[in-house]
Amino acid sequence: MTDPSESPVPVAVETDGPVETELLPGDAVAELEASLFSNYKRAPLAFSHGHGARLTSTTGDEYVDFLGGIATSSLGHAHPRLVAALSEQAGRVLHVSNLFQIPEQSRAAELLCRATDGTLQRALFCNSGAEANEALIKLARLWGYNHPGPSGPRFKIVVTHGAFHGRTMGALAATGTPAYRVGFEPLPGGFEHVDLNDLEALDTAIDDSTCAVLLEAIQGEGGVVPATSEYLQAAEQLCRERGVLFLLDEVQTGVGRLGPMYGFQHFSVSPDAISLAKGLGAGVPVGAMLATEELAAELVPGKHGTTFGGNPLAMRAVIAVQEELEQHGLRASVPVKAERLGAGLEARIAARPELRGLRGFGLMRALLFEEDRAADVAARCLRRGLLVNAVRPNAIRFLPPLVVTEEDIDEGLARLDLALADVFDAEGAAEERS
Repeated sequence: MTDPSESPVPVAVETDGPVETELLPGDAVAELEASLFSNYKRAPLAFSHGHGARLTSTTGDEYVDFLGGIATSSLGHAHPRLVAALSEQAGRVLHVSNLFQIPEQSRAAELLCRATDGTLQRALFCNSGAEANEALIKLARLWGYNHPGPSGPRFKIVVTHGAFHGRTMGALAATGTPAYRVGFEPLPGGFEHVDLNDLEALDTAIDDSTCAVLLEAIQGEGGVVPATSEYLQAAEQLCRERGVLFLLDEVQTGVGRLGPMYGFQHFSVSPDAISLAKGLGAGVPVGAMLATEELAAELVPGKHGTTFGGNPLAMRAVIAVQEELEQHGLRASVPVKAERLGAGLEARIAARPELRGLRGFGLMRALLFEEDRAADVAARCLRRGLLVNAVRPNAIRFLPPLVVTEEDIDEGLARLDLALADVFDAEGAAEERS
């Protein structure tokens, strides 16, 4: 084994973690799921508490969290500033209607818009990423209605194959993975799907009926597939030339995950509006849409709203996250952590022929396999005390909390080594014996 002190990114380190974690027995799982819908394929595992990038199960085993609630737990678990902010707010007022002024909402909007460096000036709050994308779709359609083309109101939104925008009917229609849509047709029309990073296809799809182009800078659920900077910059220029809106779904790439506060800053583009959620509230349900002053003016009273969106409790979470990222230096530490994680994964790729490559940026990565073994590796990671997920049959995804430490990264990679050995080396040994 390599001493962690001898290398900034050890290929393997000793770990004090469990050799095999204890999962819940079948009868305990059945009891927990007895009154629930069966629409989730849940692991036989439950957690009692956590701290930072570590979670402790109800059986007492500690896990390194490289999934972060699917990019949601930006401040990890039980972050003291977030706990204090939520506790204080809960003791004052949890919810008031948007019929009234909400100072916490105004403060959260100010912080989010300021972090765009002048690109976007207005914020609208909701409760999830799907809701944020629904708002984005409605805003684009309303803009197209108010700015008609030669043939009348513009309604078509160009989206991409492989994209994921949510599970509500409008967001699902925009989603470019057919499997998610099976059984729910007919979906709302007015969406045209093209291949990501194919500028010619995008150009062809934009016509007189088009109001907007909606892209993910990195397709998270699609397998952590990035758009190229050249493509996004050319797509923005094409939208300007053709007079349509340039929109980005930043539900996974926003809030510091790639290093900058927003993914569009990583790719040096300037969208007309973006959607946010996931890490925005560090686990508290909240989504947002940020837009330019001019575009935001389209949403006059009566055109869109939400009962719970922008409530004081959620806004305190947003404020705490933004202050931690900017005022307390968390965002500035992301590139260093990302480099360590990326270099560690690259070292494993070099050492194992079963590994094919790495995709993504910042603390949003996917490790690719030569064969469709992601589910097997993710299952063994779970037994070795590491939380990841099989985002595609040949790819596992890493989305650690932004508070992840170098020690967490090294131990997580060591547990990954054990899981990879379980899957691939054990098979090789079995083949030799046979």
